Amino acid sequence: EAQLVESGGGLVQAGGSLRLSCAASGFTFDAYAVGWYRQAPGKAREGVSCIVVSDGTTYYVDSVKGRFTISSDNAKNTVYLQMNSLKPEDTAVYYCAIGAYGCFPTDSWGQGTQVTVSA
Repeated sequence: EAQLVESGGGLVQAGGSLRLSCAASGFTFDAYAVGWYRQAPGKAREGVSCIVVSDGTTYYVDSVKGRFTISSDNAKNTVYLQMNSLKPEDTAVYYCAIGAYGCFPTDSWGQGTQVTVSA
């Protein structure tokens, strides 16, 4: 059964860091793109970052450029989102998603992990 599991969320002060993980099973991992999305209360879900696993191409929304870094460990079928210099406006539920047709994929989703940044 294909599955995505996020982990690494939590509560952090502004300026702090967190690393989110998205572990994939049931996929031929390096044939896909994996994206990170977030949804804050009362707001639409937005794409934050994405990686094309086969060639390492990455994408970032402007608001996180220079602060977030996406990477993949193909041996572990895991994609990471390193988040530095966190701001209160980064507070949201973060989801990963995978798909076969490039960034930003929407074929299968994880359950989400909460990130809360206090001022």
